[in-house]
Amino acid sequence: MIFGILSAAVQVVFGAVLGQLAAGTVGLLVGAVVGLLLGAPFGWASASAGTYGPDPKGIFLFVVDHTWSLLNTFAGALFLALHLVFGHQLDRIVSAGSGRVNVIEGVSPRYATTIGTVCAGSSPGIQRHEDVHVFQARLLGPFYLPLVALNYVLFTIAPVWLLWHDHTNAPINRFTRYFEIGVYPHVWNEAIAYRIQGTPPR
Repeated sequence: MIFGILSAAVQVVFGAVLGQLAAGTVGLLVGAVVGLLLGAPFGWASASAGTYGPDPKGIFLFVVDHTWSLLNTFAGALFLALHLVFGHQLDRIVSAGSGRVNVIEGVSPRYATTIGTVCAGSSPGIQRHEDVHVFQARLLGPFYLPLVALNYVLFTIAPVWLLWHDHTNAPINRFTRYFEIGVYPHVWNEAIAYRIQGTPPR
């Protein structure tokens, strides 16, 4: 329970600071409310699921997620809040002591999605892949999401990945496949994760 309360409090402060930097006193108040609306569900979910264990590892992961990787945690809290709004359920068994919040339902039935420490739609066969993304976020902290976004933009407008893409087994023969089979599996964070577990879409 203490982790959940602390998580919500940190995110309220984070939202308030961002709001003040953007729009002064009014921004501070708006940011604090946004931080509460995102931080409270995330704090409840992480406490309810026992995401962070009371052992040194759990404490360490909590501290990393709420300091260096706080931007990713905040983004994950938004992702989680949207899932909860649509009635999606926590996977408490898988989340317990894992350092992440698992949601049973995913964004798409074909893919799992991980933002920060929130993983939606995963399965035992791909969980290690998703855990790579959690680790990447913790390792790179505030640089992780901008670097991922930048890679998507660059690979969309300058598809250098075509030089090493497997055209025989995964042909780019229609517009949607350009993104699903081309850009997506070649961005750096996905390419690394697929090397560790999983098969890129074909």
